[in-house]
Amino acid sequence: MNAGQLQSLKDLIEFLKQQEVGEFELEQEGLKVRLSFAGQGRSAGNNVDLGQLSHLLQYAPAASPAAVAAPAHLSNVSAGPSAVELSTAGEEAGLHIIKSPIVGTFYEASAPGAEPYIKVGDQVESGQVVCIVEAMKLMNEIESDVAGEVVKRMVASGQPVEYGQPLFAVRRR
Repeated sequence: MNAGQLQSLKDLIEFLKQQEVGEFELEQEGLKVRLSFAGQGRSAGNNVDLGQLSHLLQYAPAASPAAVAAPAHLSNVSAGPSAVELSTAGEEAGLHIIKSPIVGTFYEASAPGAEPYIKVGDQVESGQVVCIVEAMKLMNEIESDVAGEVVKRMVASGQPVEYGQPLFAVRRR
């Protein structure tokens, strides 16, 4: 992906956020982009300015955006508190919040069926791997930045996460 395509993708993301699009998917010539915004209410194509959307996709003129329905296990995401509210509540309760450093898909274990890296009630050390966030087919190990007891997991395995979204609440030692 060149610099022009990257800027176009950034513009597309901003446009989709402004339009309150919940999920969006684009695939063309080996490039696949899937975006999911927590708490957003509608799919691409519903009351979205498709002319402006086409302009934003100029680096991929033959592509057509595909609306993606929210998976059933995500249906309650928009009804819950926002990531900012969860983070603030956790920090006020004296808990440290481990946040996602990237946008991607959260996985609690190294493989399907494997034991989770950590569970609620476990003691974690600073630098210990707590989960994986997959981004663009890369598995990124997320490490705890504090030592303490895991008191809450805030996302489900397989759920899309945003940059800065709370993943775990840890009570420091």
